[in-house]
Amino acid sequence: MRRTKEEAEQTRNAILEAAVDVFTEKGVARATLEQIAKAANVTRGAVYWHFKNKTDIFMALHDELHRPFVQDLVDGLENANDDPLNHLQSFCVELLSRLEDDLYLRRSLSLFLLKCDYTGSLQVCQERTFEANLEKSAALAKFFEKAQAQGTLSKDLDPKTLTLALSCFVRGIATEYLENPDSFSIRKEAPKLFNVFFRKWN
Repeated sequence: MRRTKEEAEQTRNAILEAAVDVFTEKGVARATLEQIAKAANVTRGAVYWHFKNKTDIFMALHDELHRPFVQDLVDGLENANDDPLNHLQSFCVELLSRLEDDLYLRRSLSLFLLKCDYTGSLQVCQERTFEANLEKSAALAKFFEKAQAQGTLSKDLDPKTLTLALSCFVRGIATEYLENPDSFSIRKEAPKLFNVFFRKWN
C-alpha cells in the first residue's frame, strides 16, 4: 500500500510538472488535459484520478507555490524573536535566490507572473489568488508589527504600507529576473537589493 501511495504521489507530481510546461507553451486557456497527460506520459484517466479538470490542476500549482511560502513565513516569525526585520530580510533573499537553482520553481512562477490570463474559467482562480495575497500580506505584516513591539521599528510607520512596499519590491525583482534570467545572477544581487530596501528600517 505504501508503494502504491508513493507511486500515486509521483504520478500527481508528474502531471503538475507537465502542466507547467503545457500551460507555458500553449497558454492556460488553450491547453487541454490530453496534452498534459501526453506530456506527463500518463493516461487521461490518471489525470482525472488526481484532478477534476484543468482549473483544478491550475489551482494545485498555485497552492504548491503559495502554501509553503506562507508556512515558512509563519514558522520564521516564531523563530524571529531577536530581530524580526533581519530574519525577514534573510527570508526574502533566500526566497528569490532559489529561482536561480530551481528550474521548476522558476517556470512555475513565470507561469503565474508573466503568462497567465485570468479569463473564462480562470476567473474563479483570480478570486482564490486574491485571498492568498491577503493571507501572505497578513503574515508579512506581523514581522513589522513584531519589530515595532520590540522597539526596533518606528511606530510612525504603517506595517500595512511596509508590507505593500515589500510585496511590490519582491515582485518587481522576480519579474525582472524571470523576463531575462541571463541578465543577472539573482543569487548574487538579491542580498544587495534587499539591503537597499531594509537599511532604511534597521
